[in-house]
Amino acid sequence: MQSITPVILCGGSGTRLWPLSRKGYPKQFARITGPDSLLQSCAKRLSGSTETLQFAPPVVLTNTDFRFMVTEQLLQVGIDPGAVLIEPEARNTAPAVLAAALHVAATDPNALLLVAPSDHVIPDTPAFHAAIQAGVAAVESGRLVTFGIAPTHPETGYGYLELESAPDTSGMAKPLLRFVEKPDGKTAKGMVEAGNFLWNAGIFLFSAQAIIDAYADHAPNLMPPVKRAVDDAKSDLGFLRLDPAAWATADSISIDFAVMEKAGNLSVVPFTGHWSDLGSWAAVQQESGVDSDGVATSGPVTAIECENALLRSESDGLEVVGLGLKDTLVVAMPDAVLVADMSRTQDVGQVVKTLRAKGVAQADSFARDHRPWGYFETLALSDRFQVKRIVVKPGAALSLQSHLHRAEHWIVVSGTAKVTIDEEVKLVSENESVYVPLGAVHRMENPGKVPMVLIEVQTGSYLGEDDIIRYEDVYARDSDS
Repeated sequence: MQSITPVILCGGSGTRLWPLSRKGYPKQFARITGPDSLLQSCAKRLSGSTETLQFAPPVVLTNTDFRFMVTEQLLQVGIDPGAVLIEPEARNTAPAVLAAALHVAATDPNALLLVAPSDHVIPDTPAFHAAIQAGVAAVESGRLVTFGIAPTHPETGYGYLELESAPDTSGMAKPLLRFVEKPDGKTAKGMVEAGNFLWNAGIFLFSAQAIIDAYADHAPNLMPPVKRAVDDAKSDLGFLRLDPAAWATADSISIDFAVMEKAGNLSVVPFTGHWSDLGSWAAVQQESGVDSDGVATSGPVTAIECENALLRSESDGLEVVGLGLKDTLVVAMPDAVLVADMSRTQDVGQVVKTLRAKGVAQADSFARDHRPWGYFETLALSDRFQVKRIVVKPGAALSLQSHLHRAEHWIVVSGTAKVTIDEEVKLVSENESVYVPLGAVHRMENPGKVPMVLIEVQTGSYLGEDDIIRYEDVYARDSDS
């Protein structure tokens, strides 16, 4: 039984599920349809072994902001993170997949790679494994394999794959005629009626050497910069940072455009099981389980005489009440609320662009800011003071730092903090407090085995996160990220 190495693409910062998904904490890390995040569900689906498949630890492609989220979430569900490759900047999927292939091929050129986005919903794992097994047979005969989803309706938000004929019930790979870009409604309806078109899932299976050869044939300009980025990559706290200078010279292009649309040895495995890329709030509505009136709810929500609606509250203390709503989306976060017509869910990305143009912080950032050591959230903010709730994970520590413009007062409300202020180091327990004067070199750590929670009161002329002089940091960060 040959092992398959999952290549999980986890660098996206999608905006179509705003305000739940934002640049600082995109949807792959959120728990949208169940107890696991989309990343965790993806990794669990591509782990372990069956009678016919065996999965190696995954190779994950992400960016520096998400690197600790990736490893933490995978370890939470018992998944060995394997290699985590850090992309210095977003360059689309073609450079990312090539980097993963070159990394794996350095030790095993014949390794099978299954490339998958981290944010898809595929609830029937056995059926998906059967499709992968069908793809393995095609790969062994020298093919590059992509997976197509049997369409359930004319969808304008997906690209399509055209086959020579309608897929049969065998589940075996079929030759691909062409890729079709996202169509208009009339064209999508005609393709679904024709029966020989599938949705393009963006999931691929091939050997490492076969896809490297395909890049050499069809995208040779990508080979030198990506190979140099991999060859000159630096190990950093267990991550592998691709060389930024080389990476910056690689074209930003999708693997479809760079390679797949040009390759002559491409086959498609039809997948008839349930699949969604959760590309809009309308898709989330369907995945959330609607009642007899077409209403889906999540969190503390009360729906009264509503029809075809999605109501979500992402805060335990925020009750969302819908009265007589029809064809309406309501998503409430602690710092932002989206209300939209259900027919406009594909346009939510435009909301983010509008907010960015206005300089609204909520366009990209959350009130809760995730860091490698835990997270903080702002409870109150004014001209010369800010109040934060800070949660530090067991064994974690903030950097040794000082501030030019603010002093801080820490009150521990749960757990025990190990506090350094200049030359003094002491333990601060529940209901105790400590003052950090302006300019003092300080650090807080959690020496315990449970999360440590404290309230921080900042006072000063400037309270921005960039007012930090960092002296030591176990996470090797250049800024407070």
